Amino acid sequence: MNSISCFVATLCLAATANAVAQQTPDLAALAEAEVPSLLDLYKHLHTYPELSLKEEATAGKIADELRAAGLDVTEKVGGHGIVGVLKNGDGPTLLIRTDLDALPVKEQTGLPYASNVAVKDEQGNQVPVMHACGHDIHMSCFVGTARVLAKSRSAWKGTLVFIGQPAEERVLGARFMLRDGLFSRFPKPDKALALHVWGDMPAGTVGLTSGYALANVNTVEIIVHGVGGHGSAPHTTKDPIVLASEIVLALQTIVSREVRPGDPAVVTVGTIHGGTKNNIISDEVRMGLTLRSYDDGVRQHLIDAIKRITHGLGIAAGLPEDKLPEVKVSDEAAPALFNQPEMVVRLRKVFADTLGADKVIMRDPVMGAEDFAEYGRTKEKVPICLFWLGSVNTDRVAAAKAAGEMLPSLHSPLYFPDPEPTIRTGIRAMTAAALEMLMPEK
Repeated sequence: MNSISCFVATLCLAATANAVAQQTPDLAALAEAEVPSLLDLYKHLHTYPELSLKEEATAGKIADELRAAGLDVTEKVGGHGIVGVLKNGDGPTLLIRTDLDALPVKEQTGLPYASNVAVKDEQGNQVPVMHACGHDIHMSCFVGTARVLAKSRSAWKGTLVFIGQPAEERVLGARFMLRDGLFSRFPKPDKALALHVWGDMPAGTVGLTSGYALANVNTVEIIVHGVGGHGSAPHTTKDPIVLASEIVLALQTIVSREVRPGDPAVVTVGTIHGGTKNNIISDEVRMGLTLRSYDDGVRQHLIDAIKRITHGLGIAAGLPEDKLPEVKVSDEAAPALFNQPEMVVRLRKVFADTLGADKVIMRDPVMGAEDFAEYGRTKEKVPICLFWLGSVNTDRVAAAKAAGEMLPSLHSPLYFPDPEPTIRTGIRAMTAAALEMLMPEK
């Protein structure tokens, strides 16, 4: 090739590179431009939270935000669920989820935009409401990600399915949306992503857990029946408080003596109620339990063991068949969340490239629960990954560590995030994750 040809070729390559550079959006700049308006959105959502299954205004606001970003939005999916679809040519389909609901918690943060909301719950009780689990942050990052990806279509091809899910706190919303045709009425995803704030990680960081990240959860009620009477004549009664006490102690042997060492499991008796007066032997005690595990076999063993132990102790107490303890397993349950290891490997590199390797934390699994797991448990077996989002001011984290103190956990009335850096990091991380997952499989 002569010198003129080489010069022309060089000019062509430079022109092509400049054209590509002009087409490639500056994702960090796009994310930064959204932060001020998203802070306003966050504060609004924080001030006006709604309980599970009552997220009508919240869902409407997020639906409007998705429409404004250019998505095709459907409301009332599985209750107050929303689905926004953005198609951009041929390519993979990616689901991105946020949750919408808040908790019956009285906020004690002292923030100028703190919630003062109080409503009646399903039992008719007046309860306070607070975004104590960061769903307001999740929604803000969700809207920001939708905006950035809608403005940067030159960087990706495929279909995005943004879903706003109700009733996560009651681990019901994912099932409701799936039953209402999430994977049949809308594009079926090839992969699914979600993020969740964490209460002891500094803002600006993200966390990843490969494999099991969150646990199976089951809520169980035990109704212990008895024969009531006067406290001065216990021989004429069948005391359910004594029997309930024996049951509580016996349940402690399930994990310690029936579950194989190395298989994580928790059986916690969280509530126990019985009796009305100190000289009356009651005829009923009610106990509330939470069960946690990772393995589905362990989960079933816990339930079966509780039924066996309570039944056996009822017989030992001399109760007739119609008064033996009842074990009721609630529908409010979630499966263990399993982050696909291949997705975690890819996201770890992407997050390191986007935020810096020092901002990516590999975390151990925890026994909390999240019904995002449901999207990976259908017959389609969609690979899923939920990553953690640091949310606490870095100086607060450092001060707590230096003092040997614990920061307020999620669900605490004292929990609050540092919203600006948290939202900024959430948008950048989720946008980078989405672009990585939209790349065709090699």
